[in-house]
Amino acid sequence: MNTKDEYIDSLASELKEWGAQIDLFEVKAENAKAFAKLRYAGELNALHTQQHLAVAKMKELEESSGDAWETVKVTADVVWNDLRTGLATAVASFK
Repeated sequence: MNTKDEYIDSLASELKEWGAQIDLFEVKAENAKAFAKLRYAGELNALHTQQHLAVAKMKELEESSGDAWETVKVTADVVWNDLRTGLATAVASFK
């Protein structure tokens, strides 16, 4: 089992990588034609929402203490899985 700090470091690393991928999609969206821009915009809005939830959950993890972080970790896993899935879907749909 990972310690709290190891878990947070792992999530922070993934969040940073995913942020870079979302930024790349924004660049593609800016250069896309009108129809594609609408499609990109919808995907980007969903990704940004999931990204903000992940950042908030990260903060909650950092502020949790003792055994409480284990409880927060369970919901963090769900948030991370949602973002991971959303990003994978976006990558697949824009290739």
